Amino acid sequence: MVAIGPYRLPNNLILAPMAGVTDRPFRLLCRRMGAGLAVSEMVTADRSLWHTRKSRLRMDHRHEPEPRSVQIAGGDAAMLADAARVNAERGAQIIDINMGCPAKKVCNKAAGSALMKDEALVREILQAVVAAVDIPVTLKMRTGWDPEHRNAPAIARMAEDAGIKALAIHGRTRACAYRGQAEYDTIAQVKASVSIPVFANGDIDTPQKAAQVLAYTGADGLLIGRAAQGSPWIFHAIGHYLATGETLPAPPLNRVHAILSEHVLALHRFYGDLQGVRIARKHVGWYLQTHDTEKVFRRLFNQLEAPQAQLDSIDSYFADLRKEEVFVA
Repeated sequence: MVAIGPYRLPNNLILAPMAGVTDRPFRLLCRRMGAGLAVSEMVTADRSLWHTRKSRLRMDHRHEPEPRSVQIAGGDAAMLADAARVNAERGAQIIDINMGCPAKKVCNKAAGSALMKDEALVREILQAVVAAVDIPVTLKMRTGWDPEHRNAPAIARMAEDAGIKALAIHGRTRACAYRGQAEYDTIAQVKASVSIPVFANGDIDTPQKAAQVLAYTGADGLLIGRAAQGSPWIFHAIGHYLATGETLPAPPLNRVHAILSEHVLALHRFYGDLQGVRIARKHVGWYLQTHDTEKVFRRLFNQLEAPQAQLDSIDSYFADLRKEEVFVA
């Protein structure tokens, strides 16, 4: 089993932090579906922005199983250290530093993966955050700033020296964003250069791919991001394959129906009726990509404004799908 500081994870599969996606309802769901750890959406290090409802919800970790990992983002060492302290006081048990986000609105503020361009600042941030808290600090980064400057191995050694307890590396540079295919050579180099746990991330969307990436990189575990959107059961599927070599069948319709309904109801309760209805729309779109291929249902669903109407429409949709299954059989 992989350990991050004093926390021994139940398995080596982690839900990657994704802004606007890995809120508390989704984290709890993925943990139940087999994720060994679920990292929060990134919280800005700028405390002046914490009064917003969005920030308050992102910092809500009630009822989450241990360990609770909170990602912080920013470009100022003192502000990040302060953010780490406050989040630790509010229940975080692991602090994750974001140096992996490629979004322009993050990178333009010299945060996220933009930080990798300034190794002196990286060192200052790592040392300040580690010194600020007595809980484990982890680092998520990319392979480098651009394909000509893949400096992840150098930053990884710097991180280990600073006291970082684990690393996660997305197999693309900041310049690549999410284009093209992830590469795993740099991740293998990072794993060979440090003794702390290393988690591979990027394009891991099937159990077979998970096994291949683990074998190729030697990584201690995996971060699963976009592949979990609409398919939270991927953690169980990957874990089963890694343990047995067997590929599980896709979950039956009644199981997908139950999980989706549970997820949508949790979103309504967490965000309230108005925001919960709006946020549910994107999740339903992800769940139904392989079912509603013409997006007919999703267009109708996106016009619904009431929570119960959303739940009723999901029930009706899956009832129709089951009728089609019986007819085809």
